[in-house]
Amino acid sequence: MSLPAVAVVGATGAVGSRVVRILEERAFPLRELRLLATERSAGARVPFRGETLVVEPTAPEGFRGVDLCFLAVPGSATSRTLAPQARAAGAVVIDKGSAFRMEPEVPLVVPEVNPASVRGHQGLLATPNCSTIQLVVALQPILRAGGGLRRVLVATYQAASGAGQGGADELAAGSRDAAHPPRVFPRPLAFNVIPHIDAFDLAGGFTQEELKLRRESRKILGLPDLRLSATAVRVPVFVGHCEAVYVETERHLTHAEARAALAAAPGVKLVDEPAAAAYPTALDAAGRDDVLVGRLRPDPDEENGLHFWVAADNLRKGAATNGVQIAELLVGEGLL
Repeated sequence: MSLPAVAVVGATGAVGSRVVRILEERAFPLRELRLLATERSAGARVPFRGETLVVEPTAPEGFRGVDLCFLAVPGSATSRTLAPQARAAGAVVIDKGSAFRMEPEVPLVVPEVNPASVRGHQGLLATPNCSTIQLVVALQPILRAGGGLRRVLVATYQAASGAGQGGADELAAGSRDAAHPPRVFPRPLAFNVIPHIDAFDLAGGFTQEELKLRRESRKILGLPDLRLSATAVRVPVFVGHCEAVYVETERHLTHAEARAALAAAPGVKLVDEPAAAAYPTALDAAGRDDVLVGRLRPDPDEENGLHFWVAADNLRKGAATNGVQIAELLVGEGLL
């Protein structure tokens, strides 16, 4: 087919602006790029491949002639409104939000983990939550090498920008003024750690963020009964989510086998020389598309248990880059 016409909705937001940047960085093949956003952002000028593109207000007519549409908008309701409009105009939609992730007919895709899931799509694909993406990229090589997973426990340490630009702005304001009242987060985030992301499920005690990680990982890995539970924590970092992960595999993996599996895995960068203080941090991950893994060590009590630490840029691999990689798969397999 000819090169696709592409639209990015939410093009001036934290994720949408990075989609535009990554389309340029990765030289994504397209004949036209259309940038859409709210009325407030309409008229903004965005550089792209040596040209200046003008942001248009989002409206159904903006999807005419579009082959591929990235939705990078806040709120499930907005995605549920815009996705049918884009599909009706003939576009394949890649949605960053949570609206469609758990719908059985919608592929939930991390290209390093389940690339074949894009086949047979019905014009709509979803990209997972940022904390899920980096977790499953790190879990997949351990799953394969270890003959399966018995149990996964994860504690996330998530950056302020995971709550959008408003979250990053609130962290900056709180860092300057301790009396700055929290609005995005339930408690002040500056110089603090908050074990609360998204609403609580009061019946079970987990938050929706923790439940998303469980449900999405099960779907992506094709393990509907995987025993996985999480504690999601917000930390005073601008960009870069980290995770402390414990896994139990079906068969015993030596430390060397686990290292080799991770080192060879697509999308993973092993940073694991603790004696030299070489381990992943949020600052190391910021601005990169790799999922960084380190602090790999066997559990002292469980023969099949492994611990490791994961870091990734939540706005790039955790959002924008993953979406562009899905689009690359679609183009490569002729699925647009």
